Amino acid sequence: MSIDPTGDRAVQGKSLRDLPKVSLHDHLDGALRPATIVELADEIGLDVPETNPAALGEWFATQSNSGSLVEYLKTFDLTTAVMQTKEGLTRVAREFVEDLADDGVIYGEVRWAPEQHLARGLTLEETVEAVQRGIEEGEDAADRAGRSIRVGQLITAMRHTDRSLEIAKLAVDFRGRGAVGFDIAGPEAGFPASNHRAAFDFLAEKMFPVTVHAGEADGVASIRSALIDGRALRLGHGVRIAEDLELVNREGDEVQVQFGDLARWVRDREIPLELSPSSNLQTGAIAAWGTEMVDHPFDLLYQLGFSVTVNVDNRTMSATSLTSELSLLVDAFGYDLDDLEAFQFNAAAGAFLPVEEREELVEIIAEGFDA
Repeated sequence: MSIDPTGDRAVQGKSLRDLPKVSLHDHLDGALRPATIVELADEIGLDVPETNPAALGEWFATQSNSGSLVEYLKTFDLTTAVMQTKEGLTRVAREFVEDLADDGVIYGEVRWAPEQHLARGLTLEETVEAVQRGIEEGEDAADRAGRSIRVGQLITAMRHTDRSLEIAKLAVDFRGRGAVGFDIAGPEAGFPASNHRAAFDFLAEKMFPVTVHAGEADGVASIRSALIDGRALRLGHGVRIAEDLELVNREGDEVQVQFGDLARWVRDREIPLELSPSSNLQTGAIAAWGTEMVDHPFDLLYQLGFSVTVNVDNRTMSATSLTSELSLLVDAFGYDLDDLEAFQFNAAAGAFLPVEEREELVEIIAEGFDA
């Protein structure tokens, strides 16, 4: 799969790229510029599959289009390898924010796992500080370019290791210093949220918000564990909540669906689904429904009233942008500006921010879409 990373187009006379957007599910180690990877690898003497940035970008897209989350995750060995120094982390974070601003994002949350960046002697605290430095530099650069953006960190633990409580404490320690929430990521099947109950108990006691990767490489049971054991306020992907829906009858465009208890709970309580259309195709998360964008249950979930949001997951691996993801959805489902605005309102409502700041985001979005 090769997607134009800009993906810009006009919808009802308006540039998708210029519309104000909110990004909730965007991995730092999945969002490196290929040229930056080449340069940082050269500095540390690391071999890369391709030394030409364009060719390296194509390599990522090809490797990631495997239909398997496990294979997809292997591409991160290269990106994390060049993010083991303060300088590397700061540069990657700064460029990440600049790229979001260029994509029309006004608020973003970046998730990344500090425990994966200790190979060259950094402490957990030093990694978070280095990333925060880069975020602030990126925000300042965007401001000078006339684009206002704010980015918060989602401190992430790896679900197949045993450091989640330690990482949860790290996240809380950086509350007010860049960290806005906690996440667990990595191989989902066989590693339920319940394995990390101590960490989630601690976070609940500290009233610290949580999102959990669930419903991507595993099904309804994983989502249930994320909500019950993880107290998740959002679902990372969550696309397989559609497995808890039973098609009862279809007549033309009219679809009758029987809700399972879990699906109804997620829908009725407006728990945001952090859907990532291109990534969901690449990893096989929607294999039960098909292999093309039009097969993605995104539209079914939207039409049924779920709080769907649009995300990139990993910009480098999917060779995409938030603008491009919206464009793909427009092509697949014929969405108009009102639909795209609704997705941004959902994301703003689900952001890990105080209510006053979420309301401000909603106002900015409304003004941007009406301008």
